[in-house]
Amino acid sequence: MTLTLTSQAFQQNGEIPAQHTCEGADVSPPLAWSGVPANAKSLALIVDDPDAPDPAAPRMTWVHWVLYNIPPTATGLPEAATAQALPGGTLAGTNDFKRAAYGGPCPPVGRHRYFHKLYALDTVLPDLKSPSKAALEKAMKGHVLTHTELIGTYQKR
Repeated sequence: MTLTLTSQAFQQNGEIPAQHTCEGADVSPPLAWSGVPANAKSLALIVDDPDAPDPAAPRMTWVHWVLYNIPPTATGLPEAATAQALPGGTLAGTNDFKRAAYGGPCPPVGRHRYFHKLYALDTVLPDLKSPSKAALEKAMKGHVLTHTELIGTYQKR
């Protein structure tokens, strides 16, 4: 079985609805997954934008959401997933908005791509104290069983 990640809000390479961006309610989109390996001990989710600040001349990857230690029995996240709505045991890292929460697309110019990356890990990570994406990736090194991604796009009106 292959790990897959989908959203009711947008299709692969489709436009992310404004309600999930800074031009709307800025709430996380609903996400659903299947095909988690039987030997997975936890899941991690990273949402980032490699097109910042300008897709014509990207200079950095902007991080929108960092979650880890999602239970492998979880099958998704609801829309507007606040800390209280996350599956038990899930921990949040710090995004580039300096928050341990979802921060929606808010591109300064052009159409950006937003990568929703889900990782199945062979371990439960220690409490990394609200890690950055880089710190989480370092902690995950050597523990990724498989991963998948869902890409959405957004351009300000």
